Amino acid sequence: MSAVRANTEKDSIFSVALEVGTYRPVSTDPCPPLFGPAFDADPYPAFDWLRRNAPVSRVPLPGCDAWLVTRYEDAVATLTHPSLAKDPAAGSPEWRAAGLGLPLDHRPSLARHMINADGADHARLRRVVSAAFTPRRIAGLRARALEITDDLLDRLDGPEADLVAGLAYPLPIAIICDLLGVPEEDRAVFHRHASVIDSAAASEVEEIARATDALEAFLDDLVELKRSRPGSDLLTDLVRRSNQGEIDKDELTSTAFLLLVAGHETTVALIGNGLLALLRHPAQARALRDDPALLPDYIDEILRYDGPVRNATWRFPTEPVVIGGQEMLPGEPILVSLPAANRDPAAFADPDTFAPGRIGEPHLAFGRGAHYCIGAALAKVEGEAAIGRVLERFPDLALAVDPAELRWWPSMIMRGLFSLPVRLRA
Repeated sequence: MSAVRANTEKDSIFSVALEVGTYRPVSTDPCPPLFGPAFDADPYPAFDWLRRNAPVSRVPLPGCDAWLVTRYEDAVATLTHPSLAKDPAAGSPEWRAAGLGLPLDHRPSLARHMINADGADHARLRRVVSAAFTPRRIAGLRARALEITDDLLDRLDGPEADLVAGLAYPLPIAIICDLLGVPEEDRAVFHRHASVIDSAAASEVEEIARATDALEAFLDDLVELKRSRPGSDLLTDLVRRSNQGEIDKDELTSTAFLLLVAGHETTVALIGNGLLALLRHPAQARALRDDPALLPDYIDEILRYDGPVRNATWRFPTEPVVIGGQEMLPGEPILVSLPAANRDPAAFADPDTFAPGRIGEPHLAFGRGAHYCIGAALAKVEGEAAIGRVLERFPDLALAVDPAELRWWPSMIMRGLFSLPVRLRA
């Protein structure tokens, strides 16, 4: 055991002790805390310690232990391993009882989507939504993202603004609601419940459960609306496929739940984290203003440097497997720390430096392998629209608070800001 011990704070992620296992630590310093506001604000010193001393470690979570993978090479192996399942039914009884997935109770009406499926079921569920994310469709959504961004920025008429509340949240919610055909009058309800799921700590069980119940009821009503009043949107298409027997009722509502929640929260965090990175690197921001064609390179580096996903979603061995020299037994839950892997010096030169235009290994912000994020291209388009327009329209943009005052989500899966107060004009 290492010397790391946490208290029982409400926003604790790893709540007791880190088990180093078979590794012999190369550092005499203890691992920095893996929980609490300081870790949420800057987890990278802890990730660096783990990569060097215990790259594949068992960490205690509320109700069970889990493996945490931190090195790039091990992360790729984990994300692509054929004997690691995504189906929650493959998880250990302890993990299932701990209520650590989403939804917490693994109810089939919300949990039977592509992220929780393997093999032929995963391919089938991915296929039913893939038409919405073709390059041609994404190109059309780029214009819509720019239109919404301009409208949102037009509303920021004061000297200061919160770019999370004013831009990073409403932009991706508008896009995914357009895609799924959520009526305008219902979007505020979705936003209210989704924001709880986005940013709540794993220990906030009651809050997450209430929000999940509300979203389930919201989706039931929305599906019935599409049955009675079909449109040209993705949810109407999913209802049609359900009627034809391609997906069942639970797969329909689960897929809608996944697209609505995952379809916006990643982009909320990408935009907020990206704008903060540029505010902290003014020379890079000036270079991008001078040459907006660099935007794709900047978005990729933002995703690597301080990406929106803290841990890839759960995986479970279906037979004994070895990752990074550690044997993992069937059912044992595994998390891959994508930010830790994306700062691995074995994969990226000078990894703690923000350096758009890197050449070398691709980042893992959207995963790797069969479960690579189906909405990655859309998230990038929205990030480019938001960040590009902000830099173009506000050349004197600056943080309005000390960076130490910024609050980060205590979520186990997502890494994002509650707010980003800025001065828009000098």
